[in-house]
This record gives sequence, C-alpha cells and structure tokens, in this order.
Amino acid sequence: MYIGALELDLLLGDVHSLKQKRSAVRSVIAELRRRFEVAVAESGHLDLHRRAMLGVAAVAADARRVQDLLDACERHVAGLPEFELLSARRRWLGPNDE
Repeated sequence: MYIGALELDLLLGDVHSLKQKRSAVRSVIAELRRRFEVAVAESGHLDLHRRAMLGVAAVAADARRVQDLLDACERHVAGLPEFELLSARRRWLGPNDE
C-alpha cells in the first residue's frame, strides 16, 4: 500500500472576506473529491482571507497510481483562475516505511 499526501499553498484572487474564501475553498475541495476520488481538507491559513492551504491524500496499491492522482490534482488546482498556486509539497509512505 502506498500513501501520498500533497500540500497546496494557495493565494486567492478577488476575495474580500473569510465567507468568500470559505465558499471558494469548499467548491474546489468538493470538485477534487468528486473528480479524483481523493481525500481533501483545508489544513492551514484558516484565519487569512486571501490564503488557503489544502491537504490532499491518496491511497493505492501502486505508487504510480498515487503519483498520477496527486499530479492531476496539482495540475487542476494550478489551472483554476481564482487561485494562484504558491507551492506544492509531497510526502510519501510506502510498504517499507514504519
């Protein structure tokens, strides 16, 4: 079993309140879950209205499948006009890790 985690640091565009931020973030979280069947949560910058941190996790029997899912999620979010992807960081857990 392979587990991959992707941390996406985002800058939001035309957002002026936490309420607007929550709406935009909820929308992208729902889309990632539906489209790629991954686990997603807002995991940082909770009190900043123009920043968001998303955590994405994928589990599969094949490391390549996890890599492909995380790549697709990163590309999708990077292509959204309402967000600017500031950074993406990955973490891995495989069968030889404890």
